[in-house]
Amino acid sequence: MHGLHLIADLHHCRCAADFLLDAAQLEAFCVEACERHGLTVVGRYFHAFRDTNGQPAGVTGTVVLAESHLAIHTWPELESVTLDVYVCNFSGDNSARARALFDETIAAFAPGTVEKKEVARGHLTPERISP
Repeated sequence: MHGLHLIADLHHCRCAADFLLDAAQLEAFCVEACERHGLTVVGRYFHAFRDTNGQPAGVTGTVVLAESHLAIHTWPELESVTLDVYVCNFSGDNSARARALFDETIAAFAPGTVEKKEVARGHLTPERISP
């Protein structure tokens, strides 16, 4: 369970508009980025949404990693993205790989504003251990 969870909300994204709408393009980028940073892809699922008029309306996608996951959700009408990268550190410390993947993914959207959070997961302290 010991791991690192990186979370970001990206606003005012200046990337090409189709990057927020094209599930296949976003999937290819995310899978290649995970592999480029030495993480092991074991599955993936990306879904393109349509609005009530049938027009593209955003993408939700997940890359399942042996080390955990990358999840991404786009809101093109808001020029916004939420990003979630979680890695466990069971067989080794994957924190540097997760941070590099996180930073590259953020940069690809060229956001004007970024809100980031970093959460250490599964670190038990004496006061959190139950009998």
